[in-house]
Amino acid sequence: MTTPARYAFPPGGMPDHSADPVGTAVFKTAYAVIPADTQRDIVTSFLPGWTDHRAWILARPMTGFAETFAQYAVELQPGGGSLTPESDPQAQAALFVAKGTLRLTIGAETHDLRAGSFAYLPAGAPWQLWNTGSDVAGFHWIRKAYVPVAGAMTPEPLVCHETDITPVGMPGAEDSWATQRFFDPLDTGYDFHINIVNFAPGGRIPFAETHVMEHGLYVLQGTARYLLNEDWVEVGPGDFMWLRAFCPQACVATGSEDFRYLLYKDVNRHVGLTL
Repeated sequence: MTTPARYAFPPGGMPDHSADPVGTAVFKTAYAVIPADTQRDIVTSFLPGWTDHRAWILARPMTGFAETFAQYAVELQPGGGSLTPESDPQAQAALFVAKGTLRLTIGAETHDLRAGSFAYLPAGAPWQLWNTGSDVAGFHWIRKAYVPVAGAMTPEPLVCHETDITPVGMPGAEDSWATQRFFDPLDTGYDFHINIVNFAPGGRIPFAETHVMEHGLYVLQGTARYLLNEDWVEVGPGDFMWLRAFCPQACVATGSEDFRYLLYKDVNRHVGLTL
């Protein structure tokens, strides 16, 4: 897997008004696909406490669907950002920079981020984020209410770059399917994981995964045929897939470059027994 890394982000803008409105967006009881070409100017939101920005809200908790997380793509103009980015004291955050340069301050510590940088912000941590460059910046933001557990240490803030994370090959597929895990999978302080999943052309998930974890998958690079429940869909850079628990899933990477996506899943907690 040697393709130079690229990180997709919503294109914005508007298609030509003569374009055929029939698209590839899908929303079903088990999954949704929000293609990059639907992530346009007129579907953005504006967030309280932020300046010179706009956000594509790609996932939000919905009863009977994916219930544990929200996922945004946020665009910041030069000088834009926030002193108070998070209004919910229970919300933890994972940030992944797709383009531009950002300055993240966590308490008294400051970090300069670039494309490929990752940050984890625990619930209640004081943080702020600003676009310090001369170009538009964009980052992916995953939010989840933290579920504490007795005996587990609450995670500390984490800042790194994806190149700091060694890909771990899947057994028997080391050269074609590897995962970069930003969190230690054995650390039960975390109640969700964020990974970058990498497939070489032709690499695949060789069975239909069916499990309790919900997923948000944002395609960073490359193309694939992806099994979602009973359907095979074609996905590419900037496409977002939203999977509820127990939705069967698999993929086969197509094209001539690596297929890579940013993956969310909820882990490491007992299943709640009340609805």
